[in-house]
Amino acid sequence: MYKTNLKMIHTTHTIRVRYAETDPMKYVYYGNYAAYFELGRVELFRSIGISYDEIEKLGIWLPVSDYNIKYLKPALYDQKLEIHTYVKKIPGVRIEFEYEIYNEEKIKITEARTTLFFLDAATNKVIKCPDFLMKLIEENWKEN
Repeated sequence: MYKTNLKMIHTTHTIRVRYAETDPMKYVYYGNYAAYFELGRVELFRSIGISYDEIEKLGIWLPVSDYNIKYLKPALYDQKLEIHTYVKKIPGVRIEFEYEIYNEEKIKITEARTTLFFLDAATNKVIKCPDFLMKLIEENWKEN
């Protein structure tokens, strides 16, 4: 079911779909998936030892430059979802995240990818992945 024998960082976060996140059919409204993926990114960084807030306080912003999603099946009100977040490539000036969302039956319902770039908050210039973050990524890079 999940990919194995690849070097990467992989985290899983579980959420329950709230009523406010759904449309009249009780399907998760498509715009809410971006927030689910943001949660996955935040938790991935936390899992390697740094919070998103700490990254920003160190003067690095991570704007999204690309977002691709494929809806396979709908997520429904009150379902428990597993958000799998992956970093499969060592970052340069960009960091790519891949996502898979599974429902309670362990059926994959969504696939997505986002690309973010590293931006120096003081100069507003694109930079390479900062050393403090690269060190954490390399320390957590493992076979999954």
